[in-house]
Amino acid sequence: MRSCTIAFLTCIAIIFAMGLLMVFNTTAAEVLDRSLERSTHHAVVKQILYAALGGVGAALVSFFGYRQILRLSPFFLTLGTILLILVFIPGIGQQINGAYRWIGIFGNSLQPSEFVKYLIPVYFIHVVTTTEQPMKLSVFLKLMGALSIPIGLILVEPDNGTVAIIMTTLVALFVLTRIKWSYWALPLFLFVLCGVIVASKMPHVSDRIQIYLDPELDLKGKGHQPYQAKIAAGSGKLWGKGLGESLQKLDYLPEARSDYIAAIYAEEFGFIGMLGLLFAYMLLGLLGFYMAKKALDLAGFYLIAIFTFLICFQAFLNLGVVSGLLPSKGTNLPFFSQGGSNLLASFMAVALIINVTREISLCVKKCSSPLREQEDIFFRHRR
Repeated sequence: MRSCTIAFLTCIAIIFAMGLLMVFNTTAAEVLDRSLERSTHHAVVKQILYAALGGVGAALVSFFGYRQILRLSPFFLTLGTILLILVFIPGIGQQINGAYRWIGIFGNSLQPSEFVKYLIPVYFIHVVTTTEQPMKLSVFLKLMGALSIPIGLILVEPDNGTVAIIMTTLVALFVLTRIKWSYWALPLFLFVLCGVIVASKMPHVSDRIQIYLDPELDLKGKGHQPYQAKIAAGSGKLWGKGLGESLQKLDYLPEARSDYIAAIYAEEFGFIGMLGLLFAYMLLGLLGFYMAKKALDLAGFYLIAIFTFLICFQAFLNLGVVSGLLPSKGTNLPFFSQGGSNLLASFMAVALIINVTREISLCVKKCSSPLREQEDIFFRHRR
């Protein structure tokens, strides 16, 4: 298990190191191209400082332990909900591009939804593992009512992409924790069906679908980013243009250091480089699910499994948008693209995963029988 944990952390370290290189690469080009009055190292230093803060947060999470974090999850989710309310208060919240998603702190910004994205599954797992099974419909409705408050606040910001990620994560949890299909499958189907019918009647929705299918219909508007991303990725060909040789980062592709940083990476490292990045995320997911299977209790199993799913799902969404497979969602590439709040939350999630695996390693040393001779929690759960 120790070797598996080391390999898991190595994958994250490689992705983060490549991300730092690309953040410096794209932001330095932006500073020089626009003749901005700041250092070319400003963004990468800021990213390193966020990583250091994430390390402090990860240490605190490890100190408390995942069981204590689960017990305190109602408090943490309440705190996260309060922060989501603060984004709407003038003087505290920051409005950027018409959205209220950030809180200003000493000249920097904090995005509470990035933390709530992980806190909601933690609270859900706490309720499931402390409730008599099978869960009654009244308990399930009460739980979803509590979760609807932070989800509704994120929707009002608006941040539809994060809401979609949270709802997908909850569906994965419903299946994982064996919540009765009758509780959520039919309501979810009816909700999606109504949403599709209503959305189809809205002109701007049909326009977005057309632009998603053919970005060239609005090259000066919503189709600009996906179109330029395709140019960047396609021009990289098999081996790429080489580090630092991207042209699209020279103010052609907006958000090149965050949402679309993978497009610049594809342009400079080519198809082979993208295969390497995809392999790193796939290996991270494989190792995460393997560690979840070896967890000592259901809470640890749920935590590792859903956090691994959440990290990999965000990577899928980001790379799907960059490749044109999915419409633009504004999702960061975990550990890779620039984004302080996302990096902090991801580091803390990894700390919880490592905390669970550490208990597995301790059990291997202390238990009289080797862990491999014990029945995996995954198979006990599936019975």
